[in-house]
Amino acid sequence: MGGVRRTLLVPEVKTLAFPRDAVVPTKATVRHNDAMAHTTPLSASASLPPGALHPVAPSRLRGLRGRPDTLAVGVIIWLASELMFFAALFAAYFSLREVTNAAAAQAGTTPMWEWGSSHLLNDWFGISFPWFATINTTILLLSSVTCQLGVHAAEKGQVGRSGSLLSVGGWGLREWYTLTFVMGAIFIGGQAFEYANLVSEGFVISVNAYTSAFFLATGFHGLHVIGGLVAFLLMLGRTYVSRRFTHEQAVHAIVTSYYWHFVDAIWVVLFGVLYLVR
Repeated sequence: MGGVRRTLLVPEVKTLAFPRDAVVPTKATVRHNDAMAHTTPLSASASLPPGALHPVAPSRLRGLRGRPDTLAVGVIIWLASELMFFAALFAAYFSLREVTNAAAAQAGTTPMWEWGSSHLLNDWFGISFPWFATINTTILLLSSVTCQLGVHAAEKGQVGRSGSLLSVGGWGLREWYTLTFVMGAIFIGGQAFEYANLVSEGFVISVNAYTSAFFLATGFHGLHVIGGLVAFLLMLGRTYVSRRFTHEQAVHAIVTSYYWHFVDAIWVVLFGVLYLVR
């Protein structure tokens, strides 16, 4: 047989030649915001704001449009886990209450819940009511108002007051957050004072299930309040150290308020369950 010659055809490859001064397009990412698409470069060059010691990325100064702040999202997820923690404490509290009340009813004795709640009452103005805890709770709730006023100042970029200290309308983030810190510290001081009075009456954590549930719930909440006070100190210190109030610092102030509102809301539930529902 004769051989068959095969010819391999190689397609012609054309190369694109750009003039020496031509601008070659670079890769870009597409970010969608509702119905509009925005193209932004992969890396934005940092700029040097007035008074800054080093260049600052634009995202730290103004944030990214159409994209939530990762710090805020992370804090919200973390607070959700904290909510589950306190939900477990509430579940344990009501379970203990139901079991011990049923046992006391069968034995014909006074329920420990009735005995324990009587230690939380104050006989002021001729009325037996948890007056001291109510005043302490009011201070903590008002601190949420001052905290939110500080958030409004942070959103406007107003760090310090615009007038005298007595001109409350001109207060900035520092003044409102300092007042919030003081009110939170007063709440912790009031809780420590109440603990001292309860211990002097023999109301300690090892007495029975009620005292254990009371000190565990209020004690863990108190630790969370102290954590919030530390967060306020860090936030205030950051405003004094930085030469420019950036979007990043505003987000820090806002997520601090998230945490503070959370601990205030938890205390409202604790106050109703421990002091009012008897």
